[in-house]
Amino acid sequence: MTDLFGFTRSVVKRNYALLSPAGFVASSLPGWANAQVVAVITPVLGARFCQLLVTLGPDGSGTGGGNGQELFVFVLEGSAHVQIGDSTAALATGGYAFLPPGLAYRIAGAAPGTRLLVFQREYTPLAGVAAPEPIFGNEHEVTGAPFLGDEAAMLKLLLPDTPAFDMAVNIFTFQPGATLPFVETHVMEHGMMMIKGQGIYRLDSDWYPVQNGDVVWMGPYCPQWFVATGKETARYIYYKDVNRSVV
Repeated sequence: MTDLFGFTRSVVKRNYALLSPAGFVASSLPGWANAQVVAVITPVLGARFCQLLVTLGPDGSGTGGGNGQELFVFVLEGSAHVQIGDSTAALATGGYAFLPPGLAYRIAGAAPGTRLLVFQREYTPLAGVAAPEPIFGNEHEVTGAPFLGDEAAMLKLLLPDTPAFDMAVNIFTFQPGATLPFVETHVMEHGMMMIKGQGIYRLDSDWYPVQNGDVVWMGPYCPQWFVATGKETARYIYYKDVNRSVV
């Protein structure tokens, strides 16, 4: 609950949205048992993907797959076992799994209160290129690189940048005062979540304070820019669509 009745930081526009945790409403979705799921970004909003926040209770689980859907699951807090086809991995905080189309998955064995961030979309095949294989990893084992040479803005790529993948999931870490080097305007759309610190995000021609827990959707061609504020590093994880024709 907010201190001021009727107030919210959440904003929904034609080509972007800022969603504050204070306004999140959980629901039950097919495939998830003993879990609270917040559908923060969906096609109903105007996006071409889904972004879910999942909190698993005792014996909480998630199942699905075996169709054209692909998922990227990131452990925000806690731990869980993820099975993709015949492969299984135990994921702790910072762990992630890529679940390719055509394979069934199961997420179970979670510590109560485990929080997951999920990006989900229909996979777009590419002629002559096989669909990706399952991937398990942990962001703590991924080496970041200075973004366009700026060591105050470090970028981690959590998925391979190859034609088989039609999505990318990255983590940006900004030192206090660091910025994106220019206002970006591009065909890709983003689903983003702040996972540490705070900053100011420019969305279209508007400016918004953002902080840990906030979610942002940026549609295609939405002008966007970020600066980290405060005394600690700012971090966000984000999705974008890649490697496919826009025609």
